[in-house]
Amino acid sequence: MEQEIEKLATIIVNSSFNVHKTLGPGLLEKVYEACLIHELKKAGLNIKSQVPVQINYDGIIFDEGFRIAILVEDKIILELKAVEKIHDVYEAQLLSYLKLTKLKLGFLINFKVRLFKNGITRFAN
Repeated sequence: MEQEIEKLATIIVNSSFNVHKTLGPGLLEKVYEACLIHELKKAGLNIKSQVPVQINYDGIIFDEGFRIAILVEDKIILELKAVEKIHDVYEAQLLSYLKLTKLKLGFLINFKVRLFKNGITRFAN
């Protein structure tokens, strides 16, 4: 299973890099999302976008509008941004999504950077 996750992670990083290299840092988040979904599907991966995240609190299910940008193979969460600076709240959001979904791996990807390596962070739960 760990090898499969690492293989998926490599495809995600490479696909994200290709999108950034092709488009550059100046576009809207939804453009990067559409292009990254295309790249990941082209790589043969099962992709879901804008996946609702439910909250189970005290035995009650709440659907309060939280959404995962991209879910890869029902295993890895991708949270996408196109912002000047990554704030702690974005990282906390991804960690909360990992906790709520009981998934182990997520990436926070900011496309509004000159060098792609400065825009991708891996989070493990």
